Amino acid sequence: MSINREKIQQAVTMIIDAIGEDPEREGLIDTPKRVAKMYEEVFAGLDQDPKEYFETIFGEEHEELVLVKDIPFYSMCEHHLLPVYGNAHVGYIPRDGKVTGLSKLARAVEAVAKRPQLQERMTTTVANAIVESLNPHGVIVVIEAEHMCMTMRGVKKPGSKTVTSAVRGTFEQDVSSRSEAMSLIRD
Repeated sequence: MSINREKIQQAVTMIIDAIGEDPEREGLIDTPKRVAKMYEEVFAGLDQDPKEYFETIFGEEHEELVLVKDIPFYSMCEHHLLPVYGNAHVGYIPRDGKVTGLSKLARAVEAVAKRPQLQERMTTTVANAIVESLNPHGVIVVIEAEHMCMTMRGVKKPGSKTVTSAVRGTFEQDVSSRSEAMSLIRD
């Protein structure tokens, strides 16, 4: 799938006109082009499968927690097409020495974030991609984010954060493993 810049430009021009502005005004004349280019970047994850980042696997005698925390991301709420931004924390316990590069965890988060999204789905998608690709003993994904649809419209509560989690395997079954991971995330 590819972004259709021309359609986006037409739609943005119609929106500018519909709100009572002049799409030919100096400050707005190139806005449809800028928005189309921005949407191409912001929604680049529509063409990406997060599992592709886990194709490179290393053999390492390590079967304890690997955690990358505070991975910043930006996404777009699919209900209002307004920004969602925050941090993801991704951890897993490798099985049979199968580990992936640390940057691959961040790249998977980025790929999933760059599409119209619900935070709950994003959390689940990242966790499932790791499970399906690496078959680890356990996976934990925690996402904390601020939603502009709650900040600048509707309830108007800036600074409020939504926290979602997905736990698989060991983290689902073993309270002490889950507690250890959550403690490290909070530090």
